Amino acid sequence: MSDELCFMTATELRRHIAHRELSPVEVTRAVLERAERLQPELNCLITICADEALAQAKEAEQALMRGEPLGLLHGVPYTCKDVIDTQGIRTTYGSLLHAQHVPTRDAEVVARLRRQGAVLVGKTTTPEFAAKCLTDAPLFGRTRNAWSAAHSSGGSSGGTAVAVAASIAPIGVATDGGGSTRIPAACNGIVGLKQSSGLVPHSQADDVYGNVTFVTPMSRTVADTALMLQVMAGEDAGEPWSTGVEVPDYVKASAPQGDLRGKRVLYRVAPEGRIVSAEVERAFHISLAHLQALGADLIEMPGNAFDIEPMWRVINHTVWRTCYADMAREHPQMLSATFQKQMALVTSVSGVDYQKAMFERTRFFRFVQSLLSDNDLLAMPTLTRTALPIEQDLFGSLEIDGQVFPEVRPNWFPWTMPFNLTGHPAISLPNGFGAFGLPIGIQLVGRLRKDAELLRCAALLERSQGLLDRRPAIG
Repeated sequence: MSDELCFMTATELRRHIAHRELSPVEVTRAVLERAERLQPELNCLITICADEALAQAKEAEQALMRGEPLGLLHGVPYTCKDVIDTQGIRTTYGSLLHAQHVPTRDAEVVARLRRQGAVLVGKTTTPEFAAKCLTDAPLFGRTRNAWSAAHSSGGSSGGTAVAVAASIAPIGVATDGGGSTRIPAACNGIVGLKQSSGLVPHSQADDVYGNVTFVTPMSRTVADTALMLQVMAGEDAGEPWSTGVEVPDYVKASAPQGDLRGKRVLYRVAPEGRIVSAEVERAFHISLAHLQALGADLIEMPGNAFDIEPMWRVINHTVWRTCYADMAREHPQMLSATFQKQMALVTSVSGVDYQKAMFERTRFFRFVQSLLSDNDLLAMPTLTRTALPIEQDLFGSLEIDGQVFPEVRPNWFPWTMPFNLTGHPAISLPNGFGAFGLPIGIQLVGRLRKDAELLRCAALLERSQGLLDRRPAIG
């Protein structure tokens, strides 16, 4: 029975707990037992907070028995990526330099989850400072894919994605700076949302104006994603782009009601100059047929203007260099060669180069806005191929159907980085399976601040595809 509790969604657990049909303590114990059992196989957790979780669960149970008002996630377990601060619980940022760091306060998102009764059961693995698309680091080793031990979990939110996919917890908090939520979501067959800019505060961001990194929800269903967003979203005094943000009823608005008649969907298999694997393309066209059957009008999108990796690198990597160059100089032995090599890519970038990239970012934002002025959604594969081999090196070559490419980033996830730069909401959800039983993902992109409608469209596609009963054969 304990594993059956772990297989429940957050939405189901919330309902059963509110009706006193399940005990928060019973649920938390089941989740902790599964976490301990699967951790040696998956390596997706850095810290399991058993004592703290059980204490929170007991408080939740006592509040329930006293008849107190319940939060939206009352008694529901979750995991949290280990770059997000949690008061009194070790937060390492995936770095040897911070292996014993314990924050004195929660990140704003964690505080919101706490206020709504969610129970933190563990901190999940991340590469150093969430700086790459593969989840491995000198601090903990490699995190394995939930569906295949021979394959990577993706990254940088690989630990959260694996914990959710393996039913260690129904939901998890992640981050996304260039695809770090959507990449591992696609690799592990779950739902990953990068919401609109400003919708969810990122209280740890050093540059709140030019920030491209988002604190995000991960779950196994669109409904649970909406439930998490309901808790996480909202105005915050420290987040300028959140000013005036309205928080609708995401749970209600994102239900799979109606159809897609009248919706115009621009689609593209790959940007100009890139390729996707045959199995990814096949799954994508099946999803397009589902969208069409739901009533959507499909229009192929031009593939030019999406080669934004050089611009993204200048903007993103200069943040890393600014934050961590001194650390790398003083403690080079404590940082991986890969992370140091990433920072070195922008050694010669000048202030003028950076400002030119920001100008280009504005032009690109306006281009995407023009695409969505007369169209409702963009659709494309999340990744060009399924999960990479477990031993993949970020600076190694990438293979797609026998063709070898010299760079991983622009050839594996060319479709995720663009929408960090523009701030448009983008969601990845499972849309099939390929070789080795590895999941495949489709990405839908919506209009700015129209996250509820994006979730509704995703929920309709999710229901139409009928993949929710598939889960990895693990544990």
